Amino acid sequence: MLLEFVRAHTVSAPVPFVPEIKLRQAEEPIALWEATEAGGAEQPPPFWAFAWAGGQALARHILDDPELVAGRSVLDLATGSGLVAVAAAKAGARPVTANDIDPLSLAAAAANAADNRVEVTTIEGDLLDTDDRYGVVLAGDVFYSREMAGRVLPYLRRAAGRGSLVLVGDPGRAYLPEGLVRRATYDVPVPPALESVDVRRTTVWQVV
Repeated sequence: MLLEFVRAHTVSAPVPFVPEIKLRQAEEPIALWEATEAGGAEQPPPFWAFAWAGGQALARHILDDPELVAGRSVLDLATGSGLVAVAAAKAGARPVTANDIDPLSLAAAAANAADNRVEVTTIEGDLLDTDDRYGVVLAGDVFYSREMAGRVLPYLRRAAGRGSLVLVGDPGRAYLPEGLVRRATYDVPVPPALESVDVRRTTVWQVV
C-alpha cells in the first residue's frame, strides 16, 4: 500500500547533482503533503519525495570517493528518500541500512533502491538513543531544527567516539553545530519551490 502510494505520487528522474542515481521525486510539494494527510491523520512533511541539498552533497562525496564506504557497514540516518543509502550501496558499502521514523520514507527508500538495482535494508523507528555499531554513519540535512539537532548530534558524536566514520551533509541550516571538520563544499541544485533559490552552497562535514 505504501509503496503504491509512493509510486503513484512521484516520478523517477535523475538527481540533479548525482545523475548516476534515479530518484522518485514529487512534482508538486504542497499537493503531495495534502495527499499524505487525506486519511485524516496529521503526517510529517514528505521529506522522502525530494533530493535535498545535504543528501545530494553527501551522495556526490561518497560516489567520488568510494573508499570511504566500500566494504563497510553503513547507516543512513533519517534517510528520507534513501538517496544517500543508494549512493553508499553503489559505492560498494555492505550492508547498507536506511533508517527513518516515517514508514512512507522507508517505502520510498526501498523503491529507490530497487530502481537503482542496489540492496538496502530499512529500519523504522527512532535510533537516537541506541548504540549499535556501524562502520560509517551518514546523515543528510539533519540540523534544520533546534529539537532535531539537539537529539541527533549526541548520537553522531557517540558513533564517532566508537570509531565510526560520521559524515553529514548540510546546506547552512540554522542549527549546524560548531566543532565539525569540513571535508568538501559543493554548489548543489535544489527545487526552488522548497528552498526559494536554485542552488545551495552545501558542505560535507565530519563529526569527530
